Amino acid sequence: MVRSEAQGRLPGIVPVSVIDIGSNSVRVVIYEGLSRSPTILFNEKVLCGLGKGLGSNGRMDDEGVERALAALRRFKALSNQARATEVYVLATAAAREASNGPEFIRQAEEILEQEIQVLSGEEEARYSALGVISGFHEVDGIAGDLGGGSLELIDIKGQDFGRGVTLPLGGLRLSESSGQSLSKARNFARKQVKKAHFLEQGNGRTFYAVGGTWRNIAKLHMEMIQYPLHMMQGYELSLEEMQNLLEQVIAAKDSKEGPWQVVSKSRRALLPFGAIAMQEVLSVMKPSKISFSAQGVREGYLYSLLSEEEQQSDPLLVAADQLAILRARSPEHARELADWTGRMVEAFGVDETEEEGRYRRAACLLADISWRAHPDYRGLQALNIIANSSFVGITHAGRAYLALANYYRFEGLHDDGATGPLAAIATPRLLDLAKLLGGLLRVVYLFSASMPGIVHHLKFAPASSPDLDLEFVVPHEYHDFAGERLNGRLQQLAKLTGKKLAFRFE
Repeated sequence: MVRSEAQGRLPGIVPVSVIDIGSNSVRVVIYEGLSRSPTILFNEKVLCGLGKGLGSNGRMDDEGVERALAALRRFKALSNQARATEVYVLATAAAREASNGPEFIRQAEEILEQEIQVLSGEEEARYSALGVISGFHEVDGIAGDLGGGSLELIDIKGQDFGRGVTLPLGGLRLSESSGQSLSKARNFARKQVKKAHFLEQGNGRTFYAVGGTWRNIAKLHMEMIQYPLHMMQGYELSLEEMQNLLEQVIAAKDSKEGPWQVVSKSRRALLPFGAIAMQEVLSVMKPSKISFSAQGVREGYLYSLLSEEEQQSDPLLVAADQLAILRARSPEHARELADWTGRMVEAFGVDETEEEGRYRRAACLLADISWRAHPDYRGLQALNIIANSSFVGITHAGRAYLALANYYRFEGLHDDGATGPLAAIATPRLLDLAKLLGGLLRVVYLFSASMPGIVHHLKFAPASSPDLDLEFVVPHEYHDFAGERLNGRLQQLAKLTGKKLAFRFE
């Protein structure tokens, strides 16, 4: 019997679509479903430039309006084709401020056959804040969402955030209102940024940068330094690194060469103005670091639709568990490993931080997702899938830890050409923890055969012999698992940890 539904999709959820009508771009993002860690099924944008000319004549660009309406027809068809059960349509600065905004919204609603939510500046800042909260673990800083028409700034601490402020500093608007003059743009931006009185409260905290122009600046930096992960979410730069980069972007001496080619021509002209806006914010705020967010108004809006219980769940662990459901031989076994390794690292004298514990649990949930690959390539496939998955709630160093732990689990407790780039991203502490976790998994997988029910019967315990540090205690009924390969794996772990280890069958 042939089944028509996809087996690679999560059961029990249905697609939802978000159409975002911005000042520079109009975009549709169709998600697999409403979830704490939603996966994108389809994503498309059109750079319509609705906000072009808005600063000078108060109207949305006529050609941009026509392009946007044409895009909305396509986006509606795409949403229907993807079987989206809900379509949410959000419009921001250009639509709410332009004199011809109401007529554009009327035509757009006629095409989409539904109401469009024209967000106020305060609502836009709120959903930007929720987007950052949805994508980072324990947020503490100020988020800035730079669109084509406006910049929203808002202070966030954990799940709490202030009212926020909207400034007319969007890249497209700043470029036009200054007549393409960088000096005029700077003077205007400096005056506007003074209105965000809470910026000084961000001193020494994190600035969360949201929006396409700023993400393209980060993308440019990745290309300049040949960064091994082209993953925008959670990419971090120190204040000094960011200031140096912004100076380069404003100077734009090599904008037709090399790394600049990763930025589309339509975006390239706006980068200096986006850089000026960020410079002025950073000069007042003086954060310790800048962290880039791929999560913004769209994700924040979806996050607002979740129950309070779902909002409180950990997006990294939710995503890792979902991958286990979709790709592991036994998700239950993966969850057993997450619990078991937490007890075992303590036996080796490791006192995990809360963040390290999250990463370890996620790595265990992902430990069997590459089993369908050829045995010689399971480690490499695990490394590539994990390093390049769209996880949120994790730093790049943490992402490297997850990927490396699972590579070591398959390939052995050593570094090679495949691990080098990621090992350079991970901190020395996380690199050591990844090898320890990989070593533990290499031992315990030889008992479990990737099936649940046995792991919780096994443990490392203080040795009964003075010649040993720890013994791997195995109940007598599992004695038949003993063998040369198992002992070899245990001695690999012993060499790694510097502890004398042996099996004890009771």
